[in-house]
Amino acid sequence: MIAENKLVEALRNQRVVIVGDVMLDRYIVGRVERMSPEAPVPILIHDRTVNRLGGAANVALNIRELGSNPIIFSYIGNDAAGD
Repeated sequence: MIAENKLVEALRNQRVVIVGDVMLDRYIVGRVERMSPEAPVPILIHDRTVNRLGGAANVALNIRELGSNPIIFSYIGNDAAGD
């Protein structure tokens, strides 16, 4: 635990370069009240959709929470999520 605290403290206010894929993690939240009669597939009643940073973007978020300054190099897809 002491070694981890020293590592976190050493990272504080440092620039950290992150190279990777920026992703959007999308979670569909709901409840299942029945199964499909055609196949053993649950029928979801959609309540909400939650979007979170994924991939390299999630790493950058975690680095920032540790008190460091992330610098991210990535491509963003040419799609609705990239917009």
